[in-house]
Amino acid sequence: MYFNKEDEVVKQTKEPITQKRIANDLKILGLKSGELVIVHSSMSKIGWIAGTSVAVVNALMEVLTPEGTLVMPTMSSDNTDPQNWQNPPVPDDWKQMIRENMTAYHPAYTPTRGMGKIPETFRNYPDVLRSNHPQSSFTAWGKLKEEICGEHDLSPCFGKNSPLEKLYNNNSKILLLGVDHQNNTSLHYAEWKAQVKNKPIQKQGAAVFANNQRVWKSFEDIEYIDEDFPQIGAEFESVYEIRVGKIGQAPAKLLPMKELVDFAVKWMEANRNFPTSP
Repeated sequence: MYFNKEDEVVKQTKEPITQKRIANDLKILGLKSGELVIVHSSMSKIGWIAGTSVAVVNALMEVLTPEGTLVMPTMSSDNTDPQNWQNPPVPDDWKQMIRENMTAYHPAYTPTRGMGKIPETFRNYPDVLRSNHPQSSFTAWGKLKEEICGEHDLSPCFGKNSPLEKLYNNNSKILLLGVDHQNNTSLHYAEWKAQVKNKPIQKQGAAVFANNQRVWKSFEDIEYIDEDFPQIGAEFESVYEIRVGKIGQAPAKLLPMKELVDFAVKWMEANRNFPTSP
């Protein structure tokens, strides 16, 4: 957690990072008013911030203006089938009880899990819209928020009709702020889009509201795999020119989503190989 590392962050920061500096750094990196951007972030990498995560969100909104659109993933990965849990796994005799008692997803109050402080802060802002997926939601603010997050099918969570497809179709940019392609959710859309034989399918489940009642909903989706994302990102950057800089003290990259996804689709079709199911 950021709070536990705050003393280390203070020691590593030359001077407090302000909202004004973050906004200026975003402009130098190439982010412009009126643009559509999905942001992945690590707050601690920025340095000690006067105003914490609120200053970061405010700076992004300031630069984009309401004519632009700001999007962040706001996943709630604990509302999943415990049969698939590895981090941490739970005892087998817990699993049915978890399925029966997991709180149903609600976009207004279900917290994010493992996403960091910036997305968790952003989802609580006024005038933001969070999509209705119980596990893989996205949150948007600005001109295209309804188009991006208005509908989000249960499956595929990152494929057809998902916020990622809508970002792709609207020529979104990707901002990696203190993180690299391992955290780049847009590459999951490439996984769905790529024509690769024998993609593994995973049985899933989540607690949702149906007719104002909490129910456990079972479904299937492809198994999303991110181990090769860093290699895909590095090879993309060796071919395509992207904007590289710093936001505060954090390394930052600004790149076009469509070009990255199209590159990743071809890469996966050439390099991913799944065995035939028995």
